[in-house]
Amino acid sequence: MKPFAVLVALIVFTFPAQADDFTARSGGPSHSAMLARSAAGAPDGMAFFRPVLSGVLYRAGFKGGDKDHTGLSNSQREALCEGGFSAAFYADFGKHTTFGETACAGGTLTYAAARSSHPAAVMKAVHDVITTPSTGPVLVHCMWGVHSSGALSAMALVQFCGWSEDRAKAYWDDGRNGAPCSHGCDTWIDGKFKNFKVDPALAISDAQRAAICPQEY
Repeated sequence: MKPFAVLVALIVFTFPAQADDFTARSGGPSHSAMLARSAAGAPDGMAFFRPVLSGVLYRAGFKGGDKDHTGLSNSQREALCEGGFSAAFYADFGKHTTFGETACAGGTLTYAAARSSHPAAVMKAVHDVITTPSTGPVLVHCMWGVHSSGALSAMALVQFCGWSEDRAKAYWDDGRNGAPCSHGCDTWIDGKFKNFKVDPALAISDAQRAAICPQEY
């Protein structure tokens, strides 16, 4: 092998692949990416870190759960901020979490509580990101990353991508990785959708939809 080729090979095998550009609106995530164990570049300690709307919305949970309900650590918040995220929401379980803003070289991450049974604030935040391309994506997470974060993600697919509720609920079911649900999973997700309605004020254009919505699922 020639010396230059050896050098190239060493570079390729020495340095890890660069993490995904979380801000890229690249035509929507694939089916496999939406259900992957975790996307490349996930902050340490996070599980089921997956795209929902390309460059706009991601979902996640914690490895081993978040038994103390303290939410994202400072290092996780900083990693998300540096990755271009503008906001994060802790769905349903953040009773011992200190929310607020985290500044980094790339900007600011706003961290807030959310409820999967009352999704309006999350939908509004996602819409703001869609309509302001210079704003980084939103992360919605819960304790494990399979139930509440999935419910809000499913609602976003209905609101912004025109999915039917049945299709979105099937996505939620696929994404819970077999985790059990209190009183049955159909009852659980139906209860979350009970207070959700598509908001005409949050409509987006066909071009915006084509840039962010799943194309294969």
